[in-house]
Formats: sequence, C-alpha cells, structure tokens
Amino acid sequence: MASDPRIRASDADRDRTAALLREHHAAGRLTAEEFNERLDKAYAAKTLGDLDQLLSDLPGIDLYHLPDHSVERRGPTGFGLPWLLAPRGGGGISPAWRAAWGSWATVSLVAFLAWLLSGHPGSLWFLWVAGVYGIVLCGRWVSGGSPQRDRSRDRDRRDRRRRG
Repeated sequence: MASDPRIRASDADRDRTAALLREHHAAGRLTAEEFNERLDKAYAAKTLGDLDQLLSDLPGIDLYHLPDHSVERRGPTGFGLPWLLAPRGGGGISPAWRAAWGSWATVSLVAFLAWLLSGHPGSLWFLWVAGVYGIVLCGRWVSGGSPQRDRSRDRDRRDRRRRG
C-alpha cells in the first residue's frame, strides 16, 4: 500500500480498505465475525501500516478490476446502442450502467409488446413508459451520475461518525 507504514491514513484509505474487506468477505475468505472485527479496526486505524496489517493475509489483487477485464475479453456486446458502450473518460461502461440500460431496454420491450397485443394501436402509451424512463436514465448518464446509490458506503460513513 505505502512505502512508509507510519503515514497517517485518510478517510479514503479507510474506505478503500473497508471495500476490499467486503469483497474478500463476499468471496468467502473471511467469516462474518472476522469481517466485522477487521471492519471496526479499519475505521479505527490511524496509519497506513494499520490498514496494511488488516489485509496482510489476504490476496493482494485488485478485486475491482476483475469483472471489467473479464467483460472486455468477451468482445463487443450485441446491445444495439454502441454509443452507450463507447469509452467515456478513458474507461468503458461500468457493469452498473450496463445493467441500468439493459433494464431500460427490457422494460421498454415489455411495454411495447403489451401495447402491441392490447389491440389499441391509436394510443401510444408505451412511449410514456420508455420515454420517461429513458430520459431520466439518459440525464443521469450525461451528467455523470451513478445508476444506483451505494447505500453500504453511506451506512459505513454514518456509523463512523457515530463512533467518531
């Protein structure tokens, strides 16, 4: 992590360590008890050395890059809107955005099929479903927002303030 373990840890360092601990717990490397104990120590850590010690017996790979690389190896997707998948800011579309746009396409298709089978071709109500949902999603996409809020990070920050 750092060349000098005596350097003071920042909130971002603690958050990154907590995120790594969550990933290792999800992968089954830590029991719930070990995870909770290490998470408490991560938020109480004063130096980078303290944070390093919490991760010393865990693999030193960057877990966040694994899904992105596995998606890139599969090649181009058949999603149909290539401009959505074009790299933005040096990276490709995140899996969360891929899921958000996939949800929009699925909901729009289901609404269109329901309209088609309803026998009321004069009313184009399915466009309200696809249009409003698409406009909101596109607005978040263009503004650089995330498709979903990370509630666990918010909860961890609240807990840390209480312990404070």
